[in-house]
Amino acid sequence: MLQRICEFVAGLLFGLGLLLSGMTDPGKVQGFLDVAGAWDPSLAFVMGGGVLVGLMAFGAAKKRDASLLGAAFHWPQITQIDKPLVVGSLLFGTGWGLAGFCPGPGLVALAAGYDKAVVFVLAMLVGMVVCDAMQRRSGRNSHANGADKRKLRTKPLHT
Repeated sequence: MLQRICEFVAGLLFGLGLLLSGMTDPGKVQGFLDVAGAWDPSLAFVMGGGVLVGLMAFGAAKKRDASLLGAAFHWPQITQIDKPLVVGSLLFGTGWGLAGFCPGPGLVALAAGYDKAVVFVLAMLVGMVVCDAMQRRSGRNSHANGADKRKLRTKPLHT
């Protein structure tokens, strides 16, 4: 139960941060991406703050055997850059630039009542279903049976 309460509080804090920083406003995101026009650099500070907090949190986590609530850490073993990663990144970036949302802020914007977020979240869900179907069809990353050609394994931090 404590685990779920901590997850809820962390998600709430994250969502409030997205709202306060303007990340749920597609115009803010698109203004940041408009480097040839009316560029708005403020989003760089939001991203920089997130990266800084993430670096500190991961640095602290790597020194521990378990989370503060006792759960084991599992770190990715795959570090290679492959075609699916590059194509997926390009698609994600294109969608982010066109819509002004990425998944987290899109969900927060939906909860905050932004009309445009409804279309984005529906399109995101359709994309997730299509991606999953394509991966299952090709035998890649099937979560149901554990088959995964990319071997997206994790290992405990200290073994």
